[in-house]
Amino acid sequence: MVDLDFDKLNGLLPAVLQDADSGAVLMLGFMNREALGKTLRTGRATFFSRTRNELWTKGETSGNFAQIISVTTDCDCDTLLLRVRVRGDGRICHEGSTSCFTKDLTFTSVEALEERL
Repeated sequence: MVDLDFDKLNGLLPAVLQDADSGAVLMLGFMNREALGKTLRTGRATFFSRTRNELWTKGETSGNFAQIISVTTDCDCDTLLLRVRVRGDGRICHEGSTSCFTKDLTFTSVEALEERL
């Protein structure tokens, strides 16, 4: 049994969703103990909304559920990787794309990057 470190982020763990077949990174959410428990019980990714202060299950309004294939943790036991298969039309992002990671950041030089930091 792994002891997850919920203390670093005040009771939350970042949870990365990855497509189990393609390896594409789909989204990042946060889980508290209750969300993780529900995820493991139902087999569907459930998160804690930091803005609404409540649990939500991916796909409960869109029908695009994230069906859990496996759950692993990183070496510090403070981040989760959920390998999933998306049910429905495959659009995991609330903006309608198959991944939330679609916006490229471009920088013309290292100096431009440093200025932004």
